[in-house]
Amino acid sequence: MKIAVLAPVAWRTPPRHYGPWEQMASNVAEGLVSLGADVTLFATSDAVTEGKLDAVVGKGYEEDRTQDAKVVECLHISNLMEKAAGFDIIHNHFDFLPLTYSRLIQVPMLTTIHGFSSAKILPVYLKYNATSHYVSISNSDRSPGLAYIATVYNGIRAADFSFTRQPEDYLLFFGRIHPDKGTAEAIQIARQSKKRLLIAGIVQDQGYFDREVKPYLGDQVEFVGAAGPESRNELLGNALALLHPILFDEPFGLSVAEAMVCGTPVIAFNRGAMPELIRHEETGFLVKDISGAVAAVQQLGCISRQQCRAWSLAQFSQQKMAADYLHLYKQILNS
Repeated sequence: MKIAVLAPVAWRTPPRHYGPWEQMASNVAEGLVSLGADVTLFATSDAVTEGKLDAVVGKGYEEDRTQDAKVVECLHISNLMEKAAGFDIIHNHFDFLPLTYSRLIQVPMLTTIHGFSSAKILPVYLKYNATSHYVSISNSDRSPGLAYIATVYNGIRAADFSFTRQPEDYLLFFGRIHPDKGTAEAIQIARQSKKRLLIAGIVQDQGYFDREVKPYLGDQVEFVGAAGPESRNELLGNALALLHPILFDEPFGLSVAEAMVCGTPVIAFNRGAMPELIRHEETGFLVKDISGAVAAVQQLGCISRQQCRAWSLAQFSQQKMAADYLHLYKQILNS
């Protein structure tokens, strides 16, 4: 079986710091290679893979802003589609745009829907509903009008994250600095808990950062910027808990699974996929608001860090994800 994995081209695959869709495309590709599959990754030319790499775009358009994003995307997607006949199946991690080619090629395409940026993109998914294969990354992130063949949880590379038995005395916010992610709420949770807070991530909304984050920076609240793989492991593993006070229905939440595989419990607002990722009072706490999160901080001693790691490895490993996808490919090709 020859498999083409189509990654986005906003960032490198795998990303140097931020780029969750690129990270998942990488984890899928490398997981499949480890299972002995014949995989070609379509990504930027600086991508890193143990499989074959096919690229017509030098660098991600978020890393080289001299490029036009739409032009880069069209060149990238068309490169794969013109070579589609050389593959048995295409695994699309690029959202809705590649679907518009799907009836022009003979090769089946499986699309992992990593979330819906807007309801405005649904007409494309609906148009190709009967002739494409859709996978959700959580049961909570399903559109009622779409026909899904499965839910496959995102899988993380356990080897990239070490277990920390004895954490340091700080809380962590890890994610893009944006109102949806609740950075301001994390600051209030830490302040009311009288705990130190480290904030790691890219600033996606500068005005929000200047208004809601910057005024609180000091001895208790520290902004450490974007975190690459090594610092991510250290930050997540050494934290008392990851604060994840999301204000939107998040389709998955990679940092949640990554924190738990380090042994770090997660305190999250009970929205989106959080009930699927976190076992309440076993691997963290699902709370309604800031006061509930503050109360949860006081109960962190009741959580077994070993149990956090065991749960994450069982549910959200790269190996499990790759095996689940390989099963789906065979199912599609045999149907």
